[in-house]
Order: sequence, then structure tokens, then C-alpha cells
Amino acid sequence: TKVEDTRDLLADVHYAPSQGRYKIYLIDEVHMLSSHSFNALLKTLEEPPPHVIFLLATTDPQRLPATILSRCLQFHLKIISATQISDHLANVLKNENIPYESAALSPLAQAARGSLRDALSLLDQAIAYTNQNLTKQDINTLLGHVANAEVTCLLEALIVEDTTQLWSLVEKLNELAVDFSWVIDELLTFLHDMALSQRFTTGTKYTQAVIDLAQKLSPEDIQLYYQIVLLSRRDLALAPTPRLGFEMLLLRLLAFKPATEEINHARLAKPTITPEKKKKQTAARK
Repeated sequence: TKVEDTRDLLADVHYAPSQGRYKIYLIDEVHMLSSHSFNALLKTLEEPPPHVIFLLATTDPQRLPATILSRCLQFHLKIISATQISDHLANVLKNENIPYESAALSPLAQAARGSLRDALSLLDQAIAYTNQNLTKQDINTLLGHVANAEVTCLLEALIVEDTTQLWSLVEKLNELAVDFSWVIDELLTFLHDMALSQRFTTGTKYTQAVIDLAQKLSPEDIQLYYQIVLLSRRDLALAPTPRLGFEMLLLRLLAFKPATEEINHARLAKPTITPEKKKKQTAARK
């Protein structure tokens, strides 16, 4: 960030590379440079020597001066899909001759959230944790995840309002040291698939569990469930403990139901007052 460091860097720019065609300068998190450093860099960026390439990497391009941005060719890197990450991890494991279950790579790819570097870091941890034999159960334990079957059981218990089964599942999740925020994310994904399966019956493949549960809830119930879970996901960090926040989420899902048509009509209907009744009310007040 010091202007002296930038000047030292620029002092070597004019010398040709000792080997190769180009000298490549990669400045990571370039938005951290001071305004004086940017000014010192400006002239070289505008007219760089033919053998020099500058790569400026940043996670906050809004903080770069307009004079710098106007002199650069910008590439906005996008996140990588979970499928692409899974395929790459599978290729790495094959090259390293490490046995694995195909279903074990999907949780790793989703946990990486579009970053291949994070996915490779998680893969290293998983290889060490599973003693070079990756299974889905071990990966879920490592990441603090649960199987889809347990999420399905949660929704089934909510639909029939079986509080005993619900709290038994919560106790089981707590004993497994599961990340409750991940359980909420899975609930949101499940409810999303249920809503889509009710509206779009073709063109997308849904699991049998999604189809069966979608038949037990109305579209209004699913939308209300989704909204309650979504808002509870936002408030989970404010709860004293993640388990307490998750339990309050379940209590909200049990407490609130969409209003029926009869109740809505009763609320909207206004009592009709005839002229004779109005006269009697006036006389009674007097």
C-alpha cells in the first residue's frame, strides 16, 4: 500500500524477462492500494511495455479509481456450478486413485458455494477425515449436514402436528452436532421443490418424497411454511443458541395456518344496518 513499494515495482518493469515472452505482475486485492500508489501506477498502465502484463485482482471493484478502470480490460468472474465442481473433484480423486462414493461429492460441491478453491480445501479435509475412502455419511458428518430422509421426516411430523416426533428429531440432530442453519436451508429447498411440483408437473424431475408431501399440503400452506422458514433463517443468528432458534421455527410452523375462506368472508363482510334499526340505535343513545 506504500507508494515507495509501487515505485520499486515499476523500476523493474522496463527490463525484459529473463525467460519467456512476458513479465506478468499480479496484484491481489488491488483496491487496498493508496491513492498515491494508484497515481504512480497510472502512467505505466496507460502505456505498458510490450513485454509486460498487469493482472489486477479485486473483490471490490467499486473502490478502484475510474482512471484505473478505464485503462483495464475487465473480467467479472462468476461462481462455478455445483455440477462442475463435483465433476472436477471426481477427476482429482480418479487421478489420485482415491476411492469415493459419487453421492459424497455433491455435499462438498454445495458447501463450496461456487468456489473451486474452497471445494479443494474441503476435499483435503474430507480425505484426511475419511482415511482416503469418501462416503456420503462421513462427508455429512464432517460438514454437519443431515440426510434428506431426516428433512422429510421433519416435514411429515409438521404436517400431522406430531410434536413428540418433532422434538425427538431435534434431539437427534443436536446429538449429531448438525448445523441447524443447513437444516433450514434444506427445508427451504424442499418446500421450493414442493411448490414447483404442484405447479409444473412436467419438464423437471422431482423425488418421490417431494411429490408425496406436495399432495398433503395446499399451495397456501407451502407458501406460508416457506415464508416462516425464510424469516427464521434470517433471525437464527439472533437466537441465544441455534437449537433454540430452530425450535422456535418449528413452533411457528405449528402455530400459524392460512385463514380459511369462511373466516376471510366473515372478516370482510360488513353488517347491514336498516333505517329502522338506525333510528332505534339513535333513540337508545338519547
